[in-house]
Amino acid sequence: MSDTYRLAVDIGGTFTDVVLERAEERITHKVLTTYADPANGVMTATDRVLEIAAADPADASVVLHGTTLATNAIIERTGAVTALLTTEGHRDALEMALENRFEQYDLAIDRPIPLVPRHLRLPVHERMDSRGEILLPLAEQSVHAVLPLLEEHAVTSVAIGFLHSYINPVHEQRVAAILRAALPDLSVTLSCEVCPEIREYERLSTACANAYVKPLMATYLASLQAKMGARGFACPVLLMTSGGGLTALATAAEYPIRLIESGPAGGAILAAHLAQTSDCSEVLSFDMGGTTAKLCVIDNGEPLLSRSFEVDRSYRFKKGSGLPVRIPVIEMVEIGAGGGSIAQVDKLGRLQVGPESAGSEPGPACYGRGGERPAVTDADLVLGKLDPTNFAGGSMDLDLAAAERALHSVAGPLSLTPQMAAHGISEVVNENMATAARAHLAEWGKATEGRVLIAFGGAAPLHAALLAHKLKLDRVVIPAHAGVGSAIGFLIAPVRYEVVRSRYMKLTSLDPSVVDGIMQEMRVEAQSVVGSVASNETLLENRKAFMRYCGQGFEIAVELPAAKGLLQASELRQRFDDAYRELYGRTIPDLDVEILSWTLTLSAPAPLTPIADNWRKEKLAKPVATRQLFDVVIGELVDADCYARDAISPGDFLAGPALVIEEQTTTFVATGFTGTVSDQGHLVLERHTGGRSDG
Repeated sequence: MSDTYRLAVDIGGTFTDVVLERAEERITHKVLTTYADPANGVMTATDRVLEIAAADPADASVVLHGTTLATNAIIERTGAVTALLTTEGHRDALEMALENRFEQYDLAIDRPIPLVPRHLRLPVHERMDSRGEILLPLAEQSVHAVLPLLEEHAVTSVAIGFLHSYINPVHEQRVAAILRAALPDLSVTLSCEVCPEIREYERLSTACANAYVKPLMATYLASLQAKMGARGFACPVLLMTSGGGLTALATAAEYPIRLIESGPAGGAILAAHLAQTSDCSEVLSFDMGGTTAKLCVIDNGEPLLSRSFEVDRSYRFKKGSGLPVRIPVIEMVEIGAGGGSIAQVDKLGRLQVGPESAGSEPGPACYGRGGERPAVTDADLVLGKLDPTNFAGGSMDLDLAAAERALHSVAGPLSLTPQMAAHGISEVVNENMATAARAHLAEWGKATEGRVLIAFGGAAPLHAALLAHKLKLDRVVIPAHAGVGSAIGFLIAPVRYEVVRSRYMKLTSLDPSVVDGIMQEMRVEAQSVVGSVASNETLLENRKAFMRYCGQGFEIAVELPAAKGLLQASELRQRFDDAYRELYGRTIPDLDVEILSWTLTLSAPAPLTPIADNWRKEKLAKPVATRQLFDVVIGELVDADCYARDAISPGDFLAGPALVIEEQTTTFVATGFTGTVSDQGHLVLERHTGGRSDG
């Protein structure tokens, strides 16, 4: 066996997961996330897998890393004190947003609160027009005038966003030079670099979000690199991006906004890989950890991709209620529903779960780390779905008595027993996730019926069968090593980087040489990132134009041909017509077309080729124990068989109610479901119409 191996690390809001992959072997470990310095938790888990594998840090070929630290910082508002320098007269663009209402008839809707307060949105005297020509030269004294304010308010990070800087960045670049000379320790983000695209509000929002998390992520990544170097790791460290690719650490530190959905993207890559192997054309991936739940639509083995994303949708998962960022992203919906989500009874006597989370410090009450408020994990423990002596691979014991005490804050006001209160918490969090899934599918014009649910993450296998029942889905796949599913996804993802440029032109006046120059410029930038960690000879190139009919408000993505000579207007028109007809069933004759933006993506080939997977029922699996679960229908405890995941083999099958226990998670097979182990070791649950699915 070769001594070389790959290491994957996923930091969530509650747990940090590490996977060591060597040949056909995978060794996993899960520890609580260490908030003071997340790198400490990474090294604790890394040391453990190295010990189990008897591996040497020097033999690592690459470290692949993803994290939700940036997302959590924005949601919890724990990022840097950030200022925005913007064109005079436009400081309120962040607050005005798109000047629309995402909920037409609710007069009390709460709009997303900007990351930068108004007193730190500072005007600069300058102006550029839409063609990149200077209307008002930069008044450098207006920049020097804000320096005392930055120091007075202890600002540590600044976003610079001027009108039309995507077409001419000279003013932003000069202001950045002034700031860096005057305040060398200040973190600076330029909108022309982080989001060189048309649409002022989205560009400013993206630049502010990048500036808000940049000091936090830079500090963390520097700490991780130093600690890994001290351990003897000499290999490259690659970061998972929101778009499902891997990029260099230096790029991630400069543009951490690209990591906003880093961890969840790994899970979506895993689900897409499984969809390809099991020939599932329509899939809904379900990732539930300790802090959040993420749902993603995957059709024909490919997750939905987008060029924009909303962080922290705060109003019933509605589009427009979050903070927009313009980055390449795997489209998914994320809600505050995890094992650590806090349950409480509000002033109207309603049971609510999340979005507030106990995280890892102090964690749910059953962790015994000082938490006193009931969380979803406490409810699962009281319902009998978790083994208190074998949680997280036996690395920590759960305190059942503490969980029951915490549940009294819910059970008392609602006049329920602790078990019924626990069931209520489970029902609410499952319904929240089902509602989010329905809203997400409807937003993209997708149907729920006939989809396969692929569930992973520490808490998802516990809730997957009940979620499938609510969504009327008949099949659930729990991957091997489901508890660390996102980290497994990092091992499957290719090295990839996308570059975008906004250059407006009409199709009737297309200049092929200008387009070629834009593509060459983007290729050089992408190659500088991807080429540092992958062979240039093997890179795959994908190009797109974002086009629309003149007068329309939104554009569609149009695939461009491979780079073979100059792009001709006639070919681009044909490709636009085909793409528009596929989406809307028709084209609009005799109407000119305009191009707003261009993208170019370079990627290395995916490291793994999907292998076909099948399952069949051959023999009844043997349980290793029996546990009592609370059955809400009869209001009593019932016996359920327990199975060890590593003791069941392809072809083994079992029937619910049952628990399948492994080191990093537990799968709850509800009444009305059966489970079968596939050839690749995945657990396939099937729902039988008419059966109960209670827990």
